[in-house]
Amino acid sequence: MLILAIETSCDETSAAVIKDGSEVLSNIVATQTEFHQKYGGIVPEIASRKHIEVINPIIQDALDTAKIEFKDLNAIAVTYGPGLVGSLLVGVCAAKALAYALRLPFIGVNHLEGHIYANFLQAPRHQGTEALSDSECLLPKCLMPFICLLVSGGHTMVIKVIDHGKYETLGRTRDDAAGEAFDKVARVLGLGYPGGPVVDQLAKDGNPKAIHFKRPMQEKEFGYDFSFSGIKTAVVNYVNKLSVVSCSPPMADELLVNICASFQQAVVETLVEKTIRAAKEHGVKTVSLAGGVSANSGLRSYLKKRGEEEGLEIMIPKMEYSTDNAAMIGCAAYYQYNRGQVSDFTLKPTASLKL
Repeated sequence: MLILAIETSCDETSAAVIKDGSEVLSNIVATQTEFHQKYGGIVPEIASRKHIEVINPIIQDALDTAKIEFKDLNAIAVTYGPGLVGSLLVGVCAAKALAYALRLPFIGVNHLEGHIYANFLQAPRHQGTEALSDSECLLPKCLMPFICLLVSGGHTMVIKVIDHGKYETLGRTRDDAAGEAFDKVARVLGLGYPGGPVVDQLAKDGNPKAIHFKRPMQEKEFGYDFSFSGIKTAVVNYVNKLSVVSCSPPMADELLVNICASFQQAVVETLVEKTIRAAKEHGVKTVSLAGGVSANSGLRSYLKKRGEEEGLEIMIPKMEYSTDNAAMIGCAAYYQYNRGQVSDFTLKPTASLKL
């Protein structure tokens, strides 16, 4: 089964062709970073206009890379939320037009669910697993349920994946998302936009124990919820007190890299420790990572380390599937289609869509 998937939830325009829910024949991503950098963040109107400019060439590029034509497709999938409503509208309209013209099933996918399924694009087959057949997910049933830490610029959640399409949200942030905190700290340090990757890079040269930033809401009474506004404010206050606001990249002196390393370690420990505790308390043996912040090297390495210490199997998506992309949307769409979940043309973009 060949699915053409489209992703335009924020500032990346992406199209992919997915075969049988797991094999990525193409995954084309066009970024808009250069157009938003001078504003220090994403401008929704600019994002939607750029999607309109490149959506058709990106779709054609995905087909050409996969060496197929429109007539070879079996379904059209698209992200319909959450995200910027103007950006979502471009992708949804393009997908509807294709599905209508080609008389193909139209599948609307939750962006958050897509991030979870990014792990399935590379999960190894476990030979000898009776429940596994060619039509099933690459993740064998024996590994379900599993705990997923979904971390992005807009969301931070601990999710129990019970089965395909069945989720229980165990915890979420009560204020800033982790990715949002990274970008705000980067802005204070004068590191530009997007700041998360720059903080991650500088942190590699710093001492994560140089400055102690409190790990918030670690007490069991808060369950698996998070709060990152306190860590962000602590960094801002520390920077202001030391009068380092004027630091300009790529200056990576000892103070700057230590601030980045200490801040990142505080966020990473907060995320991972709660996720590990959720897995242990729910009797789950597998933990996965998802969302744009899953590209953070500190988070990836610390989760692997703690997983090994606790005897847990850790699933982390490949870097190209960690940030927003259409391949993960096509993967999620395949399993929705197998469950009989096909959308109709009344589907509307939903900016605040829940999992």
